[in-house]
Amino acid sequence: MKVGFIGLGKMGRPMTRHLLEAGFTVTVHNRSRAAVDELVAAGAHPATSPAEVSQASDVVLTCLTNTPSIDEVYFGPRGLIEAARPGQILVDHSTVSPTTSRQCAEGARAHGADFLDAPVSGGPAGAAAGTLTIMVGGAEETFERARPVFEAMGKNIRRVGPTGSGSTIKLANQLLVAIHTAAAAEAMVLGTKAGADPAVMLDVLRTSFGGSAMLSRNVPMMLERNFAAGTSVNVVLKDLGLIDGLSNELNVRTLLSSIAWQIFREGRALGMGDDDMAGLVRVLERVADVQVKSR
Repeated sequence: MKVGFIGLGKMGRPMTRHLLEAGFTVTVHNRSRAAVDELVAAGAHPATSPAEVSQASDVVLTCLTNTPSIDEVYFGPRGLIEAARPGQILVDHSTVSPTTSRQCAEGARAHGADFLDAPVSGGPAGAAAGTLTIMVGGAEETFERARPVFEAMGKNIRRVGPTGSGSTIKLANQLLVAIHTAAAAEAMVLGTKAGADPAVMLDVLRTSFGGSAMLSRNVPMMLERNFAAGTSVNVVLKDLGLIDGLSNELNVRTLLSSIAWQIFREGRALGMGDDDMAGLVRVLERVADVQVKSR
């Protein structure tokens, strides 16, 4: 099976490497040439446009930054929809709205191709380890045809429903990511200000009812004061914007998401936009005049 990959950022590069290691013939395209050259050196074939990737591939995967990037790659000149053909599968791993996923599916169907929305969770570390969770929306038969590709990049792979379902569940995941990140920061600042050892707090809380994946992920970064971006504040803010749009569309109240959004926006205003979301703790540390760090 010939596979194409478009969008070679922090997620796309390691995902593509796993495809190459699994023995797939892979054609790649990216806005910046350096990422293409890196993967060509590892055995991939370069392409100069999404259409060229499509022409060389049975399955085309995209992992893009935002909705405008999806519009350009899928619907722009020399884009994937224009070049799609019967029997081909287009797969989007980006975090976008269910509406965007359904638009891509409609465009693919108009050319006889199939589409899967297949956002991923696990961050750059999961992409590097090949342990991503992949939540897939689309037809069962299409999912089964694409399964060997997914299995090269992830461990928890599941078809979650029809088109748009993957994107829906990913936004629910990101809502929890944002709320739990803000909550973990607030709890750690409170306990540290009250005199608790933050390392001891982490050891106890991570096995208690209040534990969460975000507490276990973010607090070690707080203790080490290492906020180099894995998943940045700006990325979470982009996702919170999508969540807000979906909740307004469906008339669903998302109060806690709105509060988390305020804290993330404050972090960006303080210059933390490109830092890892764990760095959001500094917003609360400033007010409390305390630092959550190893003693």
